[in-house]
Amino acid sequence: MNSYKLYIILSITCFSIVSCNNIETNSDEGISTENENKVELTQQQYENAQVEVAKIEERSISSLLKVNGKIEVPPQNMISISIPMGGYLKSTQLLPGMHVRKGEKIATLEDQQYIQLQQDYLTAKAQFTPIESAYLRQKSLFESQASSEKVMEEAKSNWLSQKILIKSLSEKLELISVNPDKLTEQTLSRTIPVYSPIDGFVSKVNMNIGKYANPTDVLFELVNPEDIHLQLTVFERDIFKLTIGQKIIAYNNIHPEKKYRCEILLIGQDVSPERTIQVHCHFEQYDKSLIPGMYMNAEIEVTTHKAYVIDNDGLVRFEDKQYVFQEIKKGAYQMLEVTTQNTENGFTQITFVDDIKDLKQTNFVTKGAYTLLMKMKNVE
Repeated sequence: MNSYKLYIILSITCFSIVSCNNIETNSDEGISTENENKVELTQQQYENAQVEVAKIEERSISSLLKVNGKIEVPPQNMISISIPMGGYLKSTQLLPGMHVRKGEKIATLEDQQYIQLQQDYLTAKAQFTPIESAYLRQKSLFESQASSEKVMEEAKSNWLSQKILIKSLSEKLELISVNPDKLTEQTLSRTIPVYSPIDGFVSKVNMNIGKYANPTDVLFELVNPEDIHLQLTVFERDIFKLTIGQKIIAYNNIHPEKKYRCEILLIGQDVSPERTIQVHCHFEQYDKSLIPGMYMNAEIEVTTHKAYVIDNDGLVRFEDKQYVFQEIKKGAYQMLEVTTQNTENGFTQITFVDDIKDLKQTNFVTKGAYTLLMKMKNVE
């Protein structure tokens, strides 16, 4: 009987111990769930952590739009060299990439029709003097009524026709770079020079020596690089953020540390099938290392706006989310989830996932946030 009572007492005791343990466990779990986003430091920990707090700031911050494009040359800076009168290419020293100066002779062509044109001009010029003299004589005779009006008008017509012929032949000579004022029977030549109309470099050489060039053939293509521009490809959704005159920083992948300052010159009005728009920018300073066709990256500061920001040291990342710490009291903090947007000058724009009462009157941790995170997630 005594042994039976002893068994009952032991059973009740064990049950009581297990029940107490369960209550304590459940109580601990409840505290852990309730306080999982809170941390409190002892005086010693607070002094060691060197936590700094401050009120949330609202300041102007600009977002950065990153785009890409390539260097282009405007049509007015691309020159195609052709000859209005065909001819055989006799000589040239041009190679793609070679620099040329304005007025420099870049090629020589020859053909018998050049001789014929110069001959026609010199002949017409030689015949002009007697034709003009005959006209002036008939005009004088008509004024003194010693000659008929019909004879005078014929002489005048011949004189005008000869002037027109000389002028037209003179213009043709200038088209092939022959100065009619300096043309004489001694300077008559079967060859004509080709001069560079710009300072720039050779982009293409389409003709070899000895080949006949028709008037429609392009012998060379020259580029004036001083007015090269940057053509950017901007998505349709971002185009409203850009304005004429807006500043841009451009760089290439080869030397990303070297920055080029640009300014938006023109915003295209056509949307491509890929929903992009072309934006043309002008370089503030020409650099010879910039070559047409080179791919470039660009960063554009878009419209500035007011936003809540926090020091970057006050942000922590945990399990792919961003958090800040709100000060409850000195040495006690609560972790709040935020989303981040733009970053500028050591501050990051934030938006709170949940509404915060008296936001502007609340202190937030600006230094030592990761120390608090480590304390919170590594309690042991």
